[in-house]
Amino acid sequence: MDYDIFELLKLIGSLGVFLYGMKLMSESLQKLAGNKMRQILTAMTSNRITGVLTGIFITALIQSSSATTVMVVSFVNAGLLDLVGSIGVILGANVGTTVTSWLVAGLGLGEFSMSDLALPIIGCTLPLLFSKKRSRKNWGEMFIGFGLLFLALRFLQESMPTNLHDYPGVGDFIQKISNLGFRSWMIFLLIGAVLTTLFQSSSATVALTLVICSKGWIGYEDAAAMIMGENIGTTITANLAAAVANVQAKRAALAHFIINVFGVIWLFVIFTPFLHFIGDLSVALHLSRYNPIYSNPHLLNEAFSPEARAGVLASINAAMPLVLSLFNTLAKGINVTILIWFTKLLAKIVSRLIPPKAGEDSFKLKHIKIGMLSTPDASLFQAKQEISLYGQNTLEMYHKMVQAFHLPAGEYEKEFEKLQQLEDESDRVEVEIADYLTKVSESKLSTENSQRVRAMFKIVSEIESVADSVLNVAKAIYRRNEQNISFPEELSNKLQHMFSLVDESIVIMCSNLNMEYTQVNAKKAYEIEQAINDYRTILKQEHLLAVEEKRYDYSLGIIYSDMFSECEKIGDYTINVTQAIKEIGHEE
Repeated sequence: MDYDIFELLKLIGSLGVFLYGMKLMSESLQKLAGNKMRQILTAMTSNRITGVLTGIFITALIQSSSATTVMVVSFVNAGLLDLVGSIGVILGANVGTTVTSWLVAGLGLGEFSMSDLALPIIGCTLPLLFSKKRSRKNWGEMFIGFGLLFLALRFLQESMPTNLHDYPGVGDFIQKISNLGFRSWMIFLLIGAVLTTLFQSSSATVALTLVICSKGWIGYEDAAAMIMGENIGTTITANLAAAVANVQAKRAALAHFIINVFGVIWLFVIFTPFLHFIGDLSVALHLSRYNPIYSNPHLLNEAFSPEARAGVLASINAAMPLVLSLFNTLAKGINVTILIWFTKLLAKIVSRLIPPKAGEDSFKLKHIKIGMLSTPDASLFQAKQEISLYGQNTLEMYHKMVQAFHLPAGEYEKEFEKLQQLEDESDRVEVEIADYLTKVSESKLSTENSQRVRAMFKIVSEIESVADSVLNVAKAIYRRNEQNISFPEELSNKLQHMFSLVDESIVIMCSNLNMEYTQVNAKKAYEIEQAINDYRTILKQEHLLAVEEKRYDYSLGIIYSDMFSECEKIGDYTINVTQAIKEIGHEE
């Protein structure tokens, strides 16, 4: 019993390492995502054909469609691949994974495991974690996450029995459920799906299926059904990876599941004729001397004499691995040929099935596309639209922080994690807008547009500073909850008044960002900024007096002071944005 519990804990621990590796890799990719990396990946998946070829190549190289789809989920989660591009790669991964079965069947060799290189990868990149340069540290995290991903896949496989036929009674059980027609197909499809889910590798279960067939344990039809089940089971890995990812990544994982289920459905409709076709083709290609459909005892007895049956069956069993490899490759190839024309439709279906969550991916580029528009003026207009959206999303982040102020500690912790994620996304958007402006500045610009670009750089920097300060206020609230501190009603009311003033300053900033810059009136912005400064001065003086008179604990006073001081900084950043806009207006 102890041994069973230990094995179960090993499995759970392996799954934990797997999910952590995926999370580490995804987060580091988000930090590293720049124009060059994005353009390379975009080029690889620029159309449905190159996307499929990319999936085939990567999966054939690392011998694991599960690993490929997990990486695709990571790329989608990091924003490096769009949903339609990821579907093309997943289609290719389904075909690429059949290379393993050909290696096992043709050469009798075990599958190449990228996990052999996991520890060397981690060892080589470990020094990068201690680099003072942020970009090198991000690269180190990415490669270590990559190594942990493949290491965990090995752990998951080793946590499960690799040779089920060595266990007493299993062989007899398999023979009892074989050759029962449609019932056997369903049973073996389920077995294939379950085994692949446990192994976390369709390549491993396909190889096991080939070994079982070569020993004559199951027939051609049942083995083909088992492989079909393995094609469904392999989608579980990507869906596990997507469990900690964003909506787009969940959609990519669901698309993988739908692709493989569709392949099973149409194949079952023509299952018997298709198996006959594969059998005839294998004979024509000299992969087998006899059509493997004669592995069915009823057909074997009808077609061959008692003296010939043993020899025919032995020949079929010996050739079965190659025949099943042909079946697997053609079935997946036809599935890709059908679905490659419906990638956009499939993307719409999964988008409807998994709608976006409120507040998720708030900071997302909507106006800036890859590459600039035809003229600098048009590109700068596009940048202005994106900056306006950036400011509006920052205002929404601020509202989330204010709404969470009175939440109980347990509920606030969840909101705090969302605010941290939003601030990270804000950092990424700032970099992407700045990269776009850098590209625009490399064009031949008029003096006016050059000045506009410089002002826009300042604007996005100040907006990002607003998001930083919003998170700092949230951190102060988190410290308050952590130290089990309750603000007196008087202090809470004063903070709420400060929050209202700051809210108005951000609203004015967003209004100015949305207007024609030449029409911006800075009077309201200056008035509210002055009101924030005056109120901060009053709160500071009252706070110092209260500390001297010991009206509240010093630890409470520190958190209170941090909050209204950080709010005053937000007022400074918003007026800086308006000042930058006014400079543009005067220059025009």
